[in-house]
Amino acid sequence: MPETAHESRPHPLQGVKVVDLGQIYNGPYATFLMAMAGADVIKVEPREGESLRVRGAVGTGKLPFAMLNSNKRCITLNLKSQRGRGLLIDLVRRADVLLENFAPDTMERLGLPAELLLAENPRLIYASGSGYGRSGPKRDYLAMDLTVQAVAGIMSVTGYPEGPPLKAGVALCDFLGGVHLYGAIVTALYEREKTGCGRVVEVAMLEAAYVTLASNLGLFHGSGGKAPPRTGNRHGGLSMAPYNVYPAADGHVAIIVVGEEHWRQLLRAMGRADLLDDPRFADNKARVAHIAQVDALIENWTRGLPRERIFELTKQFRVPSAPVRDLVEVVNDEHMHGRGMLKRIEHPELGPIVVPTTAMRFHGTPQMEIVPSGRLGQYTAEVLQAELGLDDAEIAALRRDQVI
Repeated sequence: MPETAHESRPHPLQGVKVVDLGQIYNGPYATFLMAMAGADVIKVEPREGESLRVRGAVGTGKLPFAMLNSNKRCITLNLKSQRGRGLLIDLVRRADVLLENFAPDTMERLGLPAELLLAENPRLIYASGSGYGRSGPKRDYLAMDLTVQAVAGIMSVTGYPEGPPLKAGVALCDFLGGVHLYGAIVTALYEREKTGCGRVVEVAMLEAAYVTLASNLGLFHGSGGKAPPRTGNRHGGLSMAPYNVYPAADGHVAIIVVGEEHWRQLLRAMGRADLLDDPRFADNKARVAHIAQVDALIENWTRGLPRERIFELTKQFRVPSAPVRDLVEVVNDEHMHGRGMLKRIEHPELGPIVVPTTAMRFHGTPQMEIVPSGRLGQYTAEVLQAELGLDDAEIAALRRDQVI
């Protein structure tokens, strides 16, 4: 059935109400995915704003906040005040999900432990994201994406053998944790439909990141338990060839051979059918044994051609490849814009920007329209009046008392 056919069904999480205490990337991405699936997300920030909004004062931090907080109603509550905590509990009584990604024990120190909130609302899904989890000997270690990449082993396998460990160029652990936390929440919501009971769910970034090491762990196991080397752009397990990034006349191109037919077709694309019967390249095992010669052969071909010509040839011969693009090219990618993954919007604070929607598609339901991220406290009065029935005088008193 075509993606656009009969787009009349509601969004899957329509009717789900989320109280979002998330900060920076990890928690806010989980709740952004929920918002894009139809949930009503109330983003609760301290009076000065959550950390990522505050980081926006530098300038480069503004866009990430806008990306991760579209389609949320931003309010402020001073949770260090008794009245602020009381208002949060009132919101929780009416909510389906509460999410936080504070350091362990933060909610306990605020007087808002999961046990209290579940007692107030036994149907609540209390979702917790952290670096190391809510238990275990490392639970209280300070955790940010960089430090989790370090302790998870990701940096040890990133880079070239002769160089130092490198972080991934992206906030890998934060977003892996956020995706897993979304999955845990939705799984618990599904269970609640059958049992009527809420529960605590948690995701540790360290644990979410471990599975990304699969190829490197293969090399670790195959070497008898020795720490594997950094492999640059080669396969992390050194078990596939070719698998690398090669220089082109105007940049670089990534080429990978998964099966023997790919290799034969790559030789034809390169005009090197004379090597089809060369024993050095007879199969993947042989190519791995001669990996430097394989890479040199391909590099000699790619170096004299522009990226797009290499891509055209490999596409013609059905060999997996892609040009290495910069962010100017990616942000303007016609494919993602055409599918609606990327949207150009006019943001009230940032002006014209490009923001993502969601990679999850629910056929039969129209894509969620983007509502730009709100100003600090933009929806506080609206939410407290609509959700809790407070009047204008009560809202004014809360402002006067620095609760909101």
